[in-house]
Order: sequence, then C-alpha cells, then structure tokens
Amino acid sequence: MSAQPSGSIWRHIGPGIVVAATGVGAGDLVATLIAGSRFGYALLWAAIVGCIVKVALSEGSARYHLATGSTILAGWQSLGRWTGWYFGIYVVIWGFIYGATAMSATALPLAALFPVLPLTGWAILTGLAGFAFVFFNRYDRLEGLIKILVGVMFVVIVSLAALAAPDVPRLLSGLAFALPENSLFYTLGLIGGVGGTVTTAAYGYWAQAKGWNGTGWLPLMRVDNAVAYILTGVFVVAMMIVGAELLYAASIALQSGDRGLLDLSNVLEDRFGRPIATAFLVGFAATAFSSVLGVWHGMSLFFTDWYVQFFDRPQGDGPPERSTPFRAYAAWLTFPPMVLLFAQQPFLLAVIYGAFGALFMPFLAITLLLLLNSRTLPAEARNGWLSNVMLAGSALLFVVLAGQQLWGLFAAV
Repeated sequence: MSAQPSGSIWRHIGPGIVVAATGVGAGDLVATLIAGSRFGYALLWAAIVGCIVKVALSEGSARYHLATGSTILAGWQSLGRWTGWYFGIYVVIWGFIYGATAMSATALPLAALFPVLPLTGWAILTGLAGFAFVFFNRYDRLEGLIKILVGVMFVVIVSLAALAAPDVPRLLSGLAFALPENSLFYTLGLIGGVGGTVTTAAYGYWAQAKGWNGTGWLPLMRVDNAVAYILTGVFVVAMMIVGAELLYAASIALQSGDRGLLDLSNVLEDRFGRPIATAFLVGFAATAFSSVLGVWHGMSLFFTDWYVQFFDRPQGDGPPERSTPFRAYAAWLTFPPMVLLFAQQPFLLAVIYGAFGALFMPFLAITLLLLLNSRTLPAEARNGWLSNVMLAGSALLFVVLAGQQLWGLFAAV
C-alpha cells in the first residue's frame, strides 16, 4: 500500500506552483498582452484552453512518476532508445538558446529599474545568480523562493488589471470561442505557449523532490496541479485585460519581443505615474526570474536523469543537485549562452532550435498516451476517457503547431 499525505493538503501544495511559475515567462506575458492589444478579449478562451492543456500534460507526467516510482525518462527508454537520442539532442540545443533568452528577459526590467549596468551586465548577473542558487540549494529552498516571486508577480499583475477597470461584459464575451480574421495560427500559438513547454514534464521530478511517492499521493497532486494552473489562468486573464483596456482601446502597438513589456511600462507611466510603472517592472522581473530559477533547477534534474538512464550509470546516494551531471547542465544553461548576449543569434542554430522546440510537445503528449494506457501501471493510475481525450487533443494541436513552425522555418530559409 502506497504512502499517503497526512495533515492539511495546503501545507503540501508547492510543486505545481513551481512548474506553473517556471512555465509563465516573459514570452508568455508578451504573447497574452499582444493578443489583448490586437484582438481585445476575443482570444481570452484560447489563453484559458492553453492552461487546461498544460494541466493535462503536467498531471500526466507527475502521475507516471508517482505510479511507477520511476521517472518519465525511464518510461521513454522503455519505448525505445531513440527517445533518449531525441531528448538528449533537444535538451542540449534548447538549453543553449533558452539560457540566453531567459537571462536577457530578466535583465530588461532590471536595466530599466537600475540603469547603473547595461543590459548585458544585468543578463550575466541573472545567469550567475540562477547558477549559484541551484548549485548551493535544494528543492525546498527553490519552492520557498518561487512562492515569494509568484506572490509578487500575482499581486502586481492582478492589481494592474483591476486598475485598468475591465469591461466585464466584453471580458465574458471572450469565452465565445470566436476566431477574429487572420488569428488562427496566432490562436494556436497562444494555446501552445501559455504555461510552459518542456518544463511541464519536469513536474514529476519536483513532486519526487517534495517527497511524494506512490499512488496515494495522486489526489493531492491533482489538487496541487489544479491550484497552480488556476493561478496561471487568473494571471493570464489579468495580462489580457491590461492589453485590451490599455492598449487595444488606444490602438497602441507593442513590439513582439520581450521589449514589448518595456513599451507597456512607458504606457503605464504616462497614464498612472511612475510608481505604478515601477511596480510593473518589479512584477515583470519576478516573473522572469522565477522562470530562470525553475528552469535552472528542473531542467538540470531532467538532464541528470537522462544521463543516468541513457548511459546506464548508477544513481548516486546523495541529492541529485550535488551530482556532476546536474551541475554540468546548470553550467551549460549559464555560461555558453552568454556568447549570444554579445552577438547576433546564429541563424542555423535558430532554425534547428525552432524545429526541435516545435516537435517536443507532440512527442510529450503522444508518449504520455502510450505510457499511461499501459497495463503495467496500477489501475488507479491509468488514463480514463477524459485524460485520453485531453492528451489526444493536445497531441493533435501540437502536431498542427509543429507543422506551422516547420513551414515557417523552411519558408524563411
């Protein structure tokens, strides 16, 4: 009989908040904000569907960990060694590009708040801070710090939405599944991007680090996951309100990159004054840095497991954060990407990264369908009809997104 949580469930809540905070980065803020600025509330439903899709993917990943006492990577290995090659190549390329992106995104609000250093200087300090934190700390401290950062960004962004005074009837009209002209692929991108990509599969590692093990923890895990993505949904709706009320109504266009958030800071300063703009930059920095911490820790755990599984190495007795593979991948996220902070991103690398980025999510959804319907799992951990529908729908959606991404990449060559 598997162990079960004791005491109030609320004291156990945490890994879901970590995975949701890691998944909601500056890019998600910009995507949702620009959706609001271009289409008003018309795509609100797409942002909410995006959260629901990620609930299914992260829940499935954690459920496999809890039911088997193993990891999602061990499950992939059972499907064939090709999965190890696939993930290994993907995670190396992804880490190189993401490291530079995350450092730059966090540096933007810091450089605006404290112009004593240039953007590159703040980006380097951000990477070093993330590396030092995961080098010297374990999961419990990561969870504690991310909860503080989530609290800051949640209060700031939701307060900002309230200040923008949303038109409630128009807001509710955004649940009507409408597709404005020329918005189809943008809608799919919003669904696919909000709430994380590869980091959704790290949920199981954080659940295990929290001490959850066995099917007795499944009900708590589902509550934890639901709470996390409800918070994400409220956060995303708040950003869309800001975009619709402050930008769409005034016909203000933002840049499509992370710098678009700095444009919004200027709009806020003009309309509400410098203190509100400063508070927004603080929330922006908290959002971006929570993603840095989560990725530096979660993806290093993921890489460590890949190394153990793929090369058939013994698992050490100490915590994985003290292992050589963990620290090597954290260093890979930190130091090589600094080159991209000084130079233009190489085009060929961007093409390869885009291809693998587009192809990972259908890989995750399809492999979860295979693993979670296996007769080797305890009956209470296998997929029901709802889980199968959600994962199959996610797989189909991400195949379409992958086709769109690859078409755009080849068209640009």
